Amino acid sequence: MKRILIGLAVLAALVAGGLYVMRAQIATAVFRQAVAQGMARDTIAATPDGLSAAFCGTGSPLPDRQRAGPCLAVIAGHRLFLFDAGEGSAETLSLMGLSPARIEAVFLTHFHSDHIDGLGNLALQHWGQAANIEPLPLYGGEGVDRIAAGFNEAYALDSTYRVAHHGPAVMPPSGFGLVAHAFTIADAQESTVVLDNGGVRITAFRVDHGPVHPAFGYRIDYKGRSIVISGDTAPSPVVQRQATNADLLIHEGLSPELVGIMEQTARAQHRDNLAKIFHDIVNYHTAPERAAEIAQAAHVQALAFTHITPQVPFGALEGPFLGNAARRFHGPIYVSRDGDLISLPATGGMTRRNLL
Repeated sequence: MKRILIGLAVLAALVAGGLYVMRAQIATAVFRQAVAQGMARDTIAATPDGLSAAFCGTGSPLPDRQRAGPCLAVIAGHRLFLFDAGEGSAETLSLMGLSPARIEAVFLTHFHSDHIDGLGNLALQHWGQAANIEPLPLYGGEGVDRIAAGFNEAYALDSTYRVAHHGPAVMPPSGFGLVAHAFTIADAQESTVVLDNGGVRITAFRVDHGPVHPAFGYRIDYKGRSIVISGDTAPSPVVQRQATNADLLIHEGLSPELVGIMEQTARAQHRDNLAKIFHDIVNYHTAPERAAEIAQAAHVQALAFTHITPQVPFGALEGPFLGNAARRFHGPIYVSRDGDLISLPATGGMTRRNLL
């Protein structure tokens, strides 16, 4: 038995030594396989016909390694639309198997920096990954033309380098950048349809994020399924009306209690400017309990939180973040994370999984 054990130990040592010697070749083989799998991945093709919400950024302006800036992708059949494009959103989309090249249009809820600061890289990836010959359409309220023009100017020199380096067949000059599509909502109305084709209807509606104007939420309808996006807003009866009987309400969420702890800590450390910011942000966002009440009154099927404020780096904090929300809404409640995919098949039902 002793000789057998010694023999096994020697064999294990030889195997381990061989693996160590071959570690570079093994790592390269693993890398090759991962690259092949990553490039072949097509989440849209693997998603059932209907509506799906892909959470490509669930964070806020507060630093958070686990969450990209605000971004939500909606898959309608085999079409891909994006709502906001915060920092890191293009990278998260690609990691989820959703190519930025396939985005038909981006719809902005408002122009706060954390909702637009990923637009430059998003437009670049839309252009370069598939030699798109038209710029990325950017929908928003009055002022969206300035957003598009600003990013186009900031990336103008970069675009000339890429055309010169890769050639116009790979980087067609006509496909560079963003093209603005501004819309307005008449004073006597609370909503307007901003896209209606191929069975997909996207409706924009006003929300209360003052002093930020314009500020919108969106409702997406396709094949009898519906998703409502609140955008950044204080508790709003408009959100409730627009979300009536929706399958999924995706609402921003800010915990006054947790943000209050951050304000108190900032004051204790004599960081008065930061403390004032924490104090101010509470009044133009929505606490999870209030969002739950809106979801219950609107008779939605499920409620998912995004734009998570403050950071919720581990699961045990989700309870304090939600507060009493579960007592106020009787359906499923999700504290969304980057990579989550909630699917609403046209045939009915709802599934949820994470793609990261």
